[in-house]
Amino acid sequence: MERIGLMVGWEDTFPPAFIERVNREPGIRAEIAKIGGTPEKFEPPYRVLIDRISHEVEHYRMHLKAAQLAGTYVINDPLWWQADDKFFGFSLVEKLGVATPRTVLLPQQDYLPSIDKSRSLRNLEFPLDWEGITEYVGFPAFLKPANGGGWKNVSKVDNMRELLTDYNKSGLLPMTLQEFIDFDDYVRCICIGREFILPIRYDPKKRCYLADENYLEPKVAQRVVDDAWKICNALGYDMNSVEFAIKDGVPYAIDFTNPAPDMDRWSVTDKYFNVCVEEMARFVIKIVKEGRKPELNKYRFGDFLPGGPRAGELGPVARNGLTVGGGVGVRL
Repeated sequence: MERIGLMVGWEDTFPPAFIERVNREPGIRAEIAKIGGTPEKFEPPYRVLIDRISHEVEHYRMHLKAAQLAGTYVINDPLWWQADDKFFGFSLVEKLGVATPRTVLLPQQDYLPSIDKSRSLRNLEFPLDWEGITEYVGFPAFLKPANGGGWKNVSKVDNMRELLTDYNKSGLLPMTLQEFIDFDDYVRCICIGREFILPIRYDPKKRCYLADENYLEPKVAQRVVDDAWKICNALGYDMNSVEFAIKDGVPYAIDFTNPAPDMDRWSVTDKYFNVCVEEMARFVIKIVKEGRKPELNKYRFGDFLPGGPRAGELGPVARNGLTVGGGVGVRL
């Protein structure tokens, strides 16, 4: 019996539905994973571990890295997840040819007491060229943590005074200042297995999904799915959500480093919940049946950079000549 372990936090709708669906497959058993003390040498009990909580529990992240080394296929790769950050993502996807808002990384406003600022910060430009930074990004803009963290510590600033006031409250957090895209429409793509893209209309102001059909023009829909596919394949995420703000027919990638995407029934609505459960189950069953091993030899993004073997490669819509409407999903 091949075992699949699910690591979750507060979720109460996705886990039981996913486990019930996987357990209909002969020879495979899914369950809530149990992790205790981990010796440095162990036989992993799970063929696949799906991680939706280690960003909040450091012990889990350490176990997952050891489990992956021992041969467990971990979704998502804990080594890369720990190394990745949202600002790196913006630098990367720009090189992939994906439209992004103008974004500037800012140094943290404060430091640990043990830091000798006169010596440890000799490489830091001071004062910052605030005039040049804001001229590049423009106002209004979003000030937000460079490492993400949901919508915590995010503020919209309309002028230099508001920017400096909020920046001076940011403490130890490295921040980014990002161009505000006054979007016409907004879409969040749930991406599974680097091969299935489920675009869903989203309202970031109310922070809710909208069950809406055919809300995207065909060319925009194609570019959204292509860019989401390209981003997830370059980053190597098997489970992710990618958000686009659409302005004048151009989808701007706004947020795309979400390796534990929300799949709760009450968030994604009944219409899309069953699709998420089915596709996630199909993917992990495929991993088991193919005997797929964890990839430990390289980061994937280099393949997609200019000069790389997959540079310019498009996603499933362009490759297969498919079309996508409001949330039907596209599988490569």
